[in-house]
Amino acid sequence: MDIRISVIGGGSWGTAIAFIMAEKGYPVRLWVFEPELPEMINTARENRLFLPGIKLPDGITATHSMEEAVGETDLILFVVPSHVARRVMAQMAPSLRENTPLVIATKGIENDSLMLMSEVAGQVLSPSHAENIAVLSGPSFAKETCLHHPTAVVLASKNRELATRAQGIINTPHFKVFTSADLTGVQLGGALKNVIALAAGGADGLGFGYNTRAALITRGLNEIIRLGRVMGADPKTFSGLSGLGDLILTCTGEVSRNRTVGFQIGQGRKLKDILDEMKMVAEGVHTTRAASELARKHGVPMPIVEEIHAVLFEGKDPRRAVTDLMEGAAGDETDGGE
Repeated sequence: MDIRISVIGGGSWGTAIAFIMAEKGYPVRLWVFEPELPEMINTARENRLFLPGIKLPDGITATHSMEEAVGETDLILFVVPSHVARRVMAQMAPSLRENTPLVIATKGIENDSLMLMSEVAGQVLSPSHAENIAVLSGPSFAKETCLHHPTAVVLASKNRELATRAQGIINTPHFKVFTSADLTGVQLGGALKNVIALAAGGADGLGFGYNTRAALITRGLNEIIRLGRVMGADPKTFSGLSGLGDLILTCTGEVSRNRTVGFQIGQGRKLKDILDEMKMVAEGVHTTRAASELARKHGVPMPIVEEIHAVLFEGKDPRRAVTDLMEGAAGDETDGGE
């Protein structure tokens, strides 16, 4: 095919997206941060560091050179951790051709600025690129996607023409892409569900059962809707793939990194020790800080987010956090929600 794809970020999800695109027949340049990865991917056809056991199509060419990755491309899929997104975008900017579409698949909020990833891109990149931004989100574990397990995601953009074009490029028989105009809601759902997954994992680690997990998922969704509404999102977005769909997956899936971090904290381990052992990023840890700040900035009550913040960064005992949540639970169920 004559459409050239660039994927920026060689973690598990970036590699999976490159897999999808190459399997569809597009030539894919995969930019990776780790200097040892290009040779591994290009010779062994496997990303043993982040997506072991998945044979990668020959159409993927990995590189450590940003200029080589994006200099001649028709569509960029951006998949790096949120806390380095601004830096990588700035590194990418000088090599971008005019009007190159950018699809952001990073799920997070920048801590210092409290910006969504599309807002960071709009600030870092040129005006022509800022008008060609979309985001991709939804319930999608990397390995399952590569194994052709039916998966559905949502692609959002204010540019309807871009959304439709990118949807056609990315959509496959196994990877269904829906579109949305709610750029804010799709990003908030994808970011904030990671915080609730930390809570769900923590409850599991403490030995609580399905009742507790269901309560956290439901009340967590209520908190996400509250914040989303005041930030201009469509509340209906949060009942879709990037909201409820991704929330269920991340709170219940045993391979969820955020749930796993929460589970280990519930079992008494320290956050630093857990993160030191992880090769991949648990976005919820970074997003918890931003979510707490956004809640205070907008005057939105988010008790689950605040308790997770206290456990992660203030040394609060997880079991005490659960007790405080239950003692504070009162009022109308839908107050502040949909």
